[in-house]
Amino acid sequence: MTTAQIVAILVFIAVMGLIISEKIHRCLAALLGAMVLFAFHVIDFEAGVSHIDWNTLGLLLGMMLFVAVVKDSGFFEFLAIKSAKLVKGRPWHIMIAFIVITAVLSALLDNVTTVLLIGPMTLIICRILEVNPIPFFMAEVMASNIGGTATLIGDPPNIMLGSAAHLDFIDFIRYDTPAVLVILAIMIVMFWFIAGRKMVTTPEDQAKIMSLDEHSYVINEQLFRRSAIMLIVMAVAFAFHGALGWESSTVALLGATVMMLIGHVDIEHAVKSVEWTTIGFFGALFIVVGGMAETGVIDMIAHWIIDITDGKAVLTMLVLLWASALISSFLDNIPFVAAIIPVVLSMQASGVDVTALWWAISLGACLGGNGTMIGASANVTLMGISAKEGYPVSFLQFMKVGMPVMIMSVAVATVYLLLVF
Repeated sequence: MTTAQIVAILVFIAVMGLIISEKIHRCLAALLGAMVLFAFHVIDFEAGVSHIDWNTLGLLLGMMLFVAVVKDSGFFEFLAIKSAKLVKGRPWHIMIAFIVITAVLSALLDNVTTVLLIGPMTLIICRILEVNPIPFFMAEVMASNIGGTATLIGDPPNIMLGSAAHLDFIDFIRYDTPAVLVILAIMIVMFWFIAGRKMVTTPEDQAKIMSLDEHSYVINEQLFRRSAIMLIVMAVAFAFHGALGWESSTVALLGATVMMLIGHVDIEHAVKSVEWTTIGFFGALFIVVGGMAETGVIDMIAHWIIDITDGKAVLTMLVLLWASALISSFLDNIPFVAAIIPVVLSMQASGVDVTALWWAISLGACLGGNGTMIGASANVTLMGISAKEGYPVSFLQFMKVGMPVMIMSVAVATVYLLLVF
């Protein structure tokens, strides 16, 4: 290994250690790591910045601005109370409803968009019922990553794999969705034991929910109607952004711009609502991971995975599944998938049937995001909202729940792939 590769690995490990220890803010930890890479000439500034996924940052910014405008209409309060009343104000049933809503939305929209929409709803209901929102947030972020695995547009790795392997929307429904449905059902059972059976609320609190008039929470009727229309328009735009030739960030930023325009809001108020530390964390983390990509460390990992399987199809499939999941728990799955795709294409060119390998990578890379707080963009985003509202979640606290859910998910995917292929 070269000196640059060793430094890149040590910096990544150090950043992870600081994030886990929570000695300093995770944004500062990632920024420190990025600056060390620049200072020691492991990568230059232009190379580091080139690894920033501006589409992700644009999506985050756009949806944060969009939500900042919509929440002033009372839309989230209306939706939250309406949903809670449908299940008679029972917290466990509310959690199930929100899990299902999150998973379905994440299959059709970007995961970050989904959690930005579902988070405020959850907080409102939990405060009325006087229950801790953290288990709800945890369940929703897990459901988001699981639901996003189901379709071509649900998670960026699927978009990349679909493009490289010429897989369409129906292919993902056929191969990924059945596994996702089983995994989601088991996850709900797991959360019953983790949090559901401990949820206690009084009949009085449930009665409070049932006595609420959701219409009375609409602050601005005109903005409410416009918000509802724009949500539908954006959902359709997200579903068809590939056919339109738009990036998901274009949809989010365009939607936010139109929403601020028709909502007649103070733009400075909207900008202040943006989670700038979350955006800064992602930008710096992309550079840290980019250091490993630029120095060839990620390529080494990808080729090592292929080498240890000695070309055996079933073993290669299982190694790719578990390696994708474990690596995606700590690394952004986008650069890893970008590194592994050329390796699989090379195997395909050599006459190897790689059909099962594409689905192993898809399931592993997407489901692996549940392992840790930094495993997926949605995790960082929703946990950032939770902390801002006074409910901080530590790295280890997240991992104690996320890692078992991830291992269960990949275990189910293992059985599923062995049965199918």
